[in-house]
This record gives sequence, structure tokens and C-alpha cells, in this order.
Amino acid sequence: MCGIAGILNISSENRPAEPELSAMIRMLEHRGPDGFGFYADDKLGLAHARLSIIDLEGGRQPIHNEDKTVWVVFNGEIFNYIELRQALEKSGHAFYTHSDTEVIVHLYEQYGDEFVQHLNGQFAIALWDKAKQRLILARDRTGIRPLFYTLTHGRLLFASEVKALFVLPEVTRRLNPVALGEIFTYWSPLAPATVYENIEALPPGHLMTVEGGQIRVRCYWDWTFPDAVPSDSRSGESYAEELRELLIDAVRLQLRADVPVGAYLSGGLDSSIVTTIIKNFTDTPLRTFSVTFEDAEFDESQHQRNLVEYLGTRHSDVRCTASDIGAAFPRTVWHAETPVVRTAPTPLMLLSARVRAEGYKVVLTGEGADEVFGGYDIFKEAKIRRFCARVPQSEFRPRIFERLYPYLKHSPAAGRVFTQKFFSEGMEHKDKPFFGHIPRWTTTRRIWQFFSPELRAALSGFDPYAAIERTLPAGIAHWLPLGRDQYIEAHTLMSGYLLSSQGDRVAMANSIEGRFPFLDHRLIEFANRLPPRYKLMGLTEKYLLKQTMKGLLPESIRTRTKQPYRAPDSQSFFHKGVPLPYVAELLSESRLRASGYFDPKSVAKLVEKCRAGRAIGFGDNMAFVGILSAMLVDDLFIRSSRVATSFADTGFSQLAKAV
Repeated sequence: MCGIAGILNISSENRPAEPELSAMIRMLEHRGPDGFGFYADDKLGLAHARLSIIDLEGGRQPIHNEDKTVWVVFNGEIFNYIELRQALEKSGHAFYTHSDTEVIVHLYEQYGDEFVQHLNGQFAIALWDKAKQRLILARDRTGIRPLFYTLTHGRLLFASEVKALFVLPEVTRRLNPVALGEIFTYWSPLAPATVYENIEALPPGHLMTVEGGQIRVRCYWDWTFPDAVPSDSRSGESYAEELRELLIDAVRLQLRADVPVGAYLSGGLDSSIVTTIIKNFTDTPLRTFSVTFEDAEFDESQHQRNLVEYLGTRHSDVRCTASDIGAAFPRTVWHAETPVVRTAPTPLMLLSARVRAEGYKVVLTGEGADEVFGGYDIFKEAKIRRFCARVPQSEFRPRIFERLYPYLKHSPAAGRVFTQKFFSEGMEHKDKPFFGHIPRWTTTRRIWQFFSPELRAALSGFDPYAAIERTLPAGIAHWLPLGRDQYIEAHTLMSGYLLSSQGDRVAMANSIEGRFPFLDHRLIEFANRLPPRYKLMGLTEKYLLKQTMKGLLPESIRTRTKQPYRAPDSQSFFHKGVPLPYVAELLSESRLRASGYFDPKSVAKLVEKCRAGRAIGFGDNMAFVGILSAMLVDDLFIRSSRVATSFADTGFSQLAKAV
């Protein structure tokens, strides 16, 4: 895993300057602390910060082809590089390294822009065809690795993180009010937008070409689902056997590295599957890591211990307290570069620090299984809501909601009247693709009540349903309901938040590469073709996945009901009833008024409610965390006269500590 940056002159006469490239890439040293590499000509400059994982000595980037007319830097891994290299060598291509990077330049020579179709991996690629004066930027299918760009003063600037763009004085730093509204609805901006004006993210599964002054962006891969229930000609056992083989091969490929590889172990089904496959079907020594909590509502340590004993793994855990989260949260936001509505990324950042301290650079995780195999409560909610919508006057159908959320102290289904109101939101949209997501978005949008009059005015024309519909594929209305729900989940929460703020960013904060076997595109394509009942059988989530692991996992884990990973929220930011110093400063009336995003009086009431321990449920907690993180983004990236080269330079390190 690495960091990349570059400058392409489109209409400017200025040659990319080495000091500019150096400043950009040094902002990304946490992504690649093992060395820097550069390429520059009259038109283009590339920079690379390396985290050495494959071909430790020979894999330094940029990498070129035989005659040095094609150059590439990339962030990520190509897991099938061995097979690709063998095929390319048979076609006459000569290699000078043993790295996975080099297959990219030769694939481009062989297949042109279609080279991306041959890659099994997670990547953000910048490839320069010097002979044709042609730049290609490409991002992996599900958006695991980030890539941002902006066009300014006749130059295209791009980098793995926004902070690398901000070191150049020509890049303006302003928050995008519409993106703020989207974050406080969908949890992330709708691609390609970011929270910053005039800075965009290359969407997952997309490829950009820049040639002759023309910029073109196209989708080369996307999730797709059938219009009707697939044929029942195959047995469940047949599906399970194919799934098991795909899982084993995905894990096997993602274990490829010239450094030790570990795995996260949460105590849930998904990470348990990954670790069990490593143990039973590979020769890789099993080394596991987990995060635990002092609060029993969030803690899964007993389930983790059960599997550690069952597998006999060498294991380490990080005990995370609420005060740990409060102290580390500003650093989380510095790496995430965007507002978040949960503190959940912070414990994972602390966990990645432990992984690094133990001498590891790579971990496999279970991320993606819920999106691919229908594991989230939102899919159950949507199924029940559609069931209720058929007989809206029924008093008995809504009682099914009481079976949801057994792990929550304050469940949305805890009271009959509240349940009826909460889950009846948006019933008039029951035939729309976004129907299943309306309750979540309605809850998150409560944050809008804290917006300032100025921000409300800027968002006066924003329609969350129309905005999401503009991003959806033409045929989605004909898909089966679960497929619609999965598509939207994959393109909002997963790619925009889970794989970013809670994935890449908090792992790379400590130079750790996370790998996600469940997001192997072959697994996704297999799962998308399944009859929906094999994913959600009644209210049993991930049915086929559980069947596939019969006899390989303890029954207590294999049949366990999904418990989403969560962490303490607003209570993390108070010490003995007093807000942490940076919280008091950022949420003060003067700071809120100066930023212009939030109404100081409304926020003051929320702060008092959280301070007194009266913040109940998701709404209050999401509002508090969202407002605080937005103010941190404003302070770290907008108000500051410079972008700090590391979080230690921001001044928040001491201010974050509890007193």
C-alpha cells in the first residue's frame, strides 16, 4: 500500500516542479514510509510514497515498460499478478522487477484501457503514456483505495488524499455545502463529490483518460442484479460448494506478500470465516488482532476469545475506553478528511497502531460480507417494511420489527407507537429503489435541524431522493428489491464511509494495508446472481454464507445474529461531566458562529443534553459526532493557514487529552 500524487499540465506552460511533487508526496508519508519515488517530464510529474510489501528491494515506483514510454505509480495490490505476469511473458513482455506494479504497464501495452478488466485487486492507478501524451487514472471496482483530483489553472492535480492537494497554493480550501447536506443524509457525499468545493473523487470502478486537453471518465465495472428470481435448477449444496471454493481462493490470493500478514478478528461471522480459512486452507501462520471495549454494550471480547481458543491463534487485542476515543478522535478526522457521524473509525485506528507495533504491515478483514451477502439490519427492515406496505392497516405485521436489534439498549423497535412511526416513514415511495434506506436517512437528516440559517438557505433546493436517483443505473427499477437495497448500500455507506473513513484512512494512518477477501469481484458477481433467499432467508441474514461454513466454525459463531460493530459516541467527549478542551473550544458560540455551518443555540442545547448523559439513541449521538467532526474538518483544513505535515503538527495532540 502506498500514496500517489501527480501534476498534469493540460493548458499551462509550466513544467511540474520537483518541489511541488515533493511537498505533495511528503504529506502522504504515513501511507508509504519506506521511501519516495519521482518521475517528471515537460508535461507530467508523478510521485510515490512506498509501503514495501511485494518485491521489497526491486519494487520501487514509478515503474516503466521496456522502452520507458509507459510509466505508472499506484496505491494498492494486484493479487493475481503472478498469473498475469506468466501470461504476459508468454506474449513477449520483458520484466525487470518481481513486483505486482510492473504487470500494469505491460497489461496496458497488451490491452490498452481494458487492462483494468484483468486486474484482481484494490488499487488507485496513475499511468502515463508518454508517446501518446495520455494520462490514465483508474480506481478499483469497489472503491477500496482513494483517488482525488482537481482541475485548476490549466493543471490536473491528483493524489491519494486531499491534504496532498492542499499543499499547493493554487488549490482553494472551502467546504461544499451540498456535500455537507449529503454527508448528514447518506453518511458520505454522492460520488464524485467530496466535502470540498472543486475537489472530486474518482468513483469506484471508473477510469479517467486525459488526452489532447479532453478529460473523459467512464465506468468499467459496476454492481448489477437480475430482474427476476434466478432459476432454481441448482441446489443449495451446489451454491455452497462454489462459494466455499471462491472464498478460499480469494483469501489465498490476498495472503500474497513478502512480509507477514495478520487478520482482524471481531468475534462476528465474517472475520471468523476469513481467519478459519487462513487456518484450515493455507500455510500462512495465523496471527490475529481485535479491539475490545470497557462498555459491555459494544464489547465482543467473549466471542473473540472463543474463536481464538478454537483456532489456536496467536492473538493481541486493544482495550479501548471512551476517553481513548475522545483523545484520538481529532487524529481520526485529520486522516479521514471528512465529517463522520460515528466514532467507530477511532478504535480501528488505535487497533492499526497496535498491528504496526507488532511488526505487521498487512491485515485481512471481513469487511464487505454484509453488503455482498445481505447481512445488515437495513435489509431486514426493508423486507419487513415492504411486507407491511402490502397491508398498511394491519396492527400485527409491524410487530415483526420487535425481533430486530436485540443488541441495542435503545432499539428503534422498543415501543409500539414509536416503531409504527419510525418504520412507516416514506411508505409512499415503496416502489422506489431507495425505499429501504429512507428510515436511516431520515434519522441522519435530523442533524439538519442544527444547521445555520445560511447553510439551510444554501441547501434549500436539495431533494435527497431526487439526488440519489440521479446516481442510479437506468435498469435498477426492474431489479428485485434486495438487489436495489444492496446497490445503494454499496454505493453510499460502503464505498463512501466504511471503506474510507473506517477502512483505508484509519489503517493507513499507521501504515497498515487492509485487505478485503469478500470484495473480490468474483465473489460479488457470484453473490449478485444468487436467488435472494440464499442471502436473506426469512430474517436470517447471510444464509448461504452460514451454510457454507458448517463444520468449520463453532455453531455459536456460525449461527450468531449479526451485531454491527459500534463504539461509544457522545459520552467519549466528556470527562467527569466537562467537555474535553478541544470540544469546548470548537463547539463554543464564537467558533460555531465564525464557521457559519451550525446554529450556536441549538448546538449548545445538544451539548448540554450529551453532557448530562441524556443523549439517547442514534439521532443525538450522530448529531453530536457529526457537528464536532465537521468543526474539526473546518479547523484542520479550512481555517488553518497551512496544512500540517502530520497530525502531531496540528496542535490538537495536547488539546485532545482529558483533564
